[in-house]
Amino acid sequence: MPHAGRQLIAELEARGASAIFTVPGESFLAALDGMHTASTIRPIVCRQEGGAAMMADAWGKVTGAPGICFVTRGPGLANAMSGLHVAQQDSTPVILFLGLPASQTEDREAFQEIETKGLLSTYVKWAAVIRDAARIPEYVSRAYHVAMSGRRGPVVLGLPEDMLAGDMPEPAPARLPAEVAAAPRPSDMAALAERLAKAERPLVIAGGSGWSSDVRTQLQTFARAQAIPLASSFRTQDFIDNQDPSYAGSVGIGLDKSLADAVRDSDLLIAIGSRLGEITTGGYTLVDSPYPKQPLVHVHADPDELGTVYVPELAINATSASFVAALSELEIRGDVARRQPRVEALHAAYLRSIAPVDVPGDVALDRVIAQLSEALPDDAIVTNGAGNYAAFLNRFYQYRGYPTQLAPTSGSMGYGVPAAIAAKLAHPDRPVVAFAGDGCFMMTSQELATAMQYDLAIVIVVVNNGMYGTIRMHQEREYPAREVATALTNPDFAKFAESFGAHGETVTRTDGFKPALDRALAAGRAALIELKTDPEAITPRQTLSQIRSAAT
Repeated sequence: MPHAGRQLIAELEARGASAIFTVPGESFLAALDGMHTASTIRPIVCRQEGGAAMMADAWGKVTGAPGICFVTRGPGLANAMSGLHVAQQDSTPVILFLGLPASQTEDREAFQEIETKGLLSTYVKWAAVIRDAARIPEYVSRAYHVAMSGRRGPVVLGLPEDMLAGDMPEPAPARLPAEVAAAPRPSDMAALAERLAKAERPLVIAGGSGWSSDVRTQLQTFARAQAIPLASSFRTQDFIDNQDPSYAGSVGIGLDKSLADAVRDSDLLIAIGSRLGEITTGGYTLVDSPYPKQPLVHVHADPDELGTVYVPELAINATSASFVAALSELEIRGDVARRQPRVEALHAAYLRSIAPVDVPGDVALDRVIAQLSEALPDDAIVTNGAGNYAAFLNRFYQYRGYPTQLAPTSGSMGYGVPAAIAAKLAHPDRPVVAFAGDGCFMMTSQELATAMQYDLAIVIVVVNNGMYGTIRMHQEREYPAREVATALTNPDFAKFAESFGAHGETVTRTDGFKPALDRALAAGRAALIELKTDPEAITPRQTLSQIRSAAT
């Protein structure tokens, strides 16, 4: 018989949802039955709810549409909360549907019961429970609107199992909510044009959400015409073509001194879409809070972000797309010729920063990543989680196309493999490579089974140094030569991959990586390359021994 679960899936299908990431639960069997009859939605069965939620986040990043996730109550939600946290800090649209116990058991601490709204209200944009099936269209419409408007982010809707299994309401024609997009006022742009005309050391930092290839092309064209250097915020390096002559680098971890000085010394700092969070501001030291020393123009789609941490000289409530479109129409009479040498110097400094360094060990990670960057096409998607290995990746890889980088600004471990799966589902014709440390990979390694189940030919590169490297680095700085709880005992990762039916290889020398990469890309199925790296190669700038010696 028709039931409300089918109506819920029909609402998602009518709004263009094509993938649902889930670990099935008995609390939403009716919704699963709705997926069985859907014609355009593909359910993706994951192996742990954290992986499913991270896939939904990556889907939201790579497609621009909300990532959809279904998980069950209690432990299911607890696992999924890691992915929700990524979506909140990264401003990614995600809608998570949560199976709940039947309504008649509410507030009795029934089996796996949780209090949805109170638990989640601190770090998702909106959390609610649908208790009346007739209101499914209303709640789904609002979920899409909240997830996509202003500062994008995650939404959670609770689904009592008796509501889902109940009678299907009268179907109503579903449609996407009208897009609400803030745009700059003419007075905002006039004020900006006046400041740009006078500025000698302007700098743009791009970040946030809501970007596209067209937006970044418009911005790069404007920047070249006006001799304005462009930087990307932490882990949004693909927002600017890294080979564009205006690109000055990424304002993130391991920040190059030239770019750090450019941020501090700017006489007009324009932040487009970025919240200017802790990493992008070097722990709130590059830009003082609440009153920056630099004249700050802050552009953000959500008015609540403007003035929250920094008091800008000019606050512009606008999406990145609407602002850049208006920016492209400006007529600026600044001294372009006078600014041009600074743009060239900053781009040259960026190119110097990605030159090979002296890395100890038989596998030089900087050179491996340079080989990867040269081998992959411009539209290849590269993903990563968190760990010191990512400092090498984000420094030495050049992101040319958009979208090509999927990485958590929240610094969540385990993100790379789930993100690669979502990216390959969204773009099956593009190469997708996931980077992970040995600790990072093992947090979501079970999702390799998901890649195999759906025949997704992703390539996973596991950087194995036998430890939780980031924590060990900080441990040596604070408590030198007193290692505790950071050493790891690992499996043979290549054989581990082969046990799933994937292609697996181990690389012990730098010159072995490129042939292994070629074989992995040609394997026609998921592949894993294990890199045996020296624990001393902890950062691109310092060895572990140097960090320990400096601390003592």
